[in-house]
Amino acid sequence: MIALHARRSAASIRAWRAQRGSAPLAAVLTGTDLYRDIAVDADAQRSLQLADALVVLNGHGTQRLPASLQARAHVVLQSCTARRALCKTSRHLRVLMVGHLRDEKDPRTYWRAAERLAARGDLRFDHIGGSLDAALGEEAARVATRLPNFRWLGPQPHEVVRRHIQAAHVLAHTSRMEGGAHVVIEALRSGTPVIASRIDGNLGLLGDDWPASFDVGDDAALATLIERARDEPAMLVDLQRRAVERAPLFAPEAEREALMRIVRGLIEAPTERRETP
Repeated sequence: MIALHARRSAASIRAWRAQRGSAPLAAVLTGTDLYRDIAVDADAQRSLQLADALVVLNGHGTQRLPASLQARAHVVLQSCTARRALCKTSRHLRVLMVGHLRDEKDPRTYWRAAERLAARGDLRFDHIGGSLDAALGEEAARVATRLPNFRWLGPQPHEVVRRHIQAAHVLAHTSRMEGGAHVVIEALRSGTPVIASRIDGNLGLLGDDWPASFDVGDDAALATLIERARDEPAMLVDLQRRAVERAPLFAPEAEREALMRIVRGLIEAPTERRETP
């Protein structure tokens, strides 16, 4: 069994263990698992104990697990298809945020950065994402009305989102909590540079030495990085180079092989059960 989400799949994990005994079980841990639930939720904690393999989706994820369980941990980086980098206009810099409007994504930091840079006619800001939080949706609409260089595009089909990522000069990712955001991976696989909040779920994809990162909620630092991306051509070139260098880590064949390696290991050498439901 491969279970996605330690807390939400807790009942299925218990049932599998009760019915199938020592049959192999892997649990794939999401951002809410790693950065919230396993610290406070008994069901999520129990799932960790019952699983033979624990899969995390960013390079820092194993550090959030109890020391006694880290030997069971595996990193599997999610993947997507590659897209060619597009030639982009030099008349302005287009910044894109992709993320539904909810607190974990911290869209207000992006909006505040756009407000700080409202006087810059050579900067454009787009935001794609549905209003999962009605209050945030109303606020996004007000920001779009107030700022002539900001567009809230609402929810969009995945193909449209990917084209927007290809067309953007930079992707801004402001999240407070991530297990390994797929939109960051899609940007890297499109040759689009990323400016991201300094959290494990981002740096675990981008690398600890990623130069375009900022503290969670620091809209001033985000605005400064966006200005530098426009005003310092060498910075944007360096970020593009880094994106291209990291892109192969997120190829579908790399994800497939990492997952199959875990499955083969569980089938060929199943572990002795440490816990019972």
